[in-house]
This record gives sequence, C-alpha cells and structure tokens, in this order.
Amino acid sequence: MCFVFFFFQAEDGIRDRSPSRGLGDVYKRQLLLIEKGTFDLILLDLMLPGIPGETVLEKMKSTMDIPIIGVSAKTDIDSKVNLIRNGADDYITKPFDNQELLVRIEAVLRRFQKSTTPNNSKILRFKDLSLDTEAMEAKIRNTPITLTRYEYLILQLLMSSPSKVFTKNNIFESVWNENFIGDDNAINVHIGNLRKKFAKVNPEEKYIQTVWGLGFKMQG
Repeated sequence: MCFVFFFFQAEDGIRDRSPSRGLGDVYKRQLLLIEKGTFDLILLDLMLPGIPGETVLEKMKSTMDIPIIGVSAKTDIDSKVNLIRNGADDYITKPFDNQELLVRIEAVLRRFQKSTTPNNSKILRFKDLSLDTEAMEAKIRNTPITLTRYEYLILQLLMSSPSKVFTKNNIFESVWNENFIGDDNAINVHIGNLRKKFAKVNPEEKYIQTVWGLGFKMQG
C-alpha cells in the first residue's frame, strides 16, 4: 500500500510562502508528482499555507481518480459535510490517533476497491432512469449523468430493489462497509446531490423517496 501526505515543504531558494513568491509553483510541482506517481490514497492537509486545501481537493478530483482523506483541525459539522460534498472520501481531525488513521485508510481503500470493481454486465432501470453496472454509467432517457463513486454505489443499491426501503444502516454496511453510528450527514449529502442531478435532466419526475424514520427507496 502506498499513500502520500499532501502538504507544502519549502524548497531550496523558497523562503516566502506567499502565492506570489513560489508557492504556486510548489503546488503545481507536487500535483504533477502525484499525477505521475502510483499512489493508493492521499492524505490531504486542508490547512495549507496560501492555498485553501479545498482548492487542491477540487483540482485533484478533476484530474485523477484516487481516494482522498482530508486532514484538518476543524471539528464543526459544516466543514466535514462540505468536504464530503466536494469529493473527499473521509475526514479526520487533528490531532488524531495513528490507529484510528490506519483504520480509516483501510476502510476507504476497501470502499474504493469495491466501487472500481465492475459487476456482471447488467442494466438496472427505473422509470426513465437507467444504470449500467458494468460501465458504471447513469442516464435519464439518453442524457448521461455524472456520478461520484458514492452516489453511484447508493443509486445501485436502491435500484437493485426499487420497492425495498433501505435503512441508513443498510446503506452504510453496503456502501461504506461500516455499521451506522448515528451520523447520517454523509448519506443525506449524497442523496441530495443525486436528486439535484436528476432534477436538472427531468425536473418533472421524482426518483428517490425519503421514508421518514426508516431510510430511502426508489419513489414509485
């Protein structure tokens, strides 16, 4: 297993860490190093000097498919939710215990491996929504819908049994390979993003139903 902790280090001749005096070049060189290297996972320190870690996260997600764990001293829920919404696979606050970090790394890698392993060729259909589980592509009518890894896995689970109500524990066990511990922000964020993407293509139709007190199902 190979992973990199993404942070800025002063290089020879660089003393001023402001963006106008070399930091941008350091940022580009480190991104290039990651793009050319072979890594299983990135630990991204969000408290980067001069450049917000969220900006680095957005750049990474737009150019590479690799799991990323955000590292920050921020403990508020909004920071965690926004990080997940922007594409991070997990979040850990500083200071952290090394054993907890290793457990989180193992869990993220398990999820990533599961999401990148194609299933047997099969197309799931619900109303005018289709999900190709081999190509991992979603469409409404003939319009492709770009999904993140977790959006895809949640949608695949719901469409596998459209009439079944999946509890949040069901979703966590299937998608995250973890037991539900009462924090449903991650699920709610991904469900919300799916609904927004569907509404852009077909605003007249509803696809995912919230069953209050229980969980989610495809909306008949």
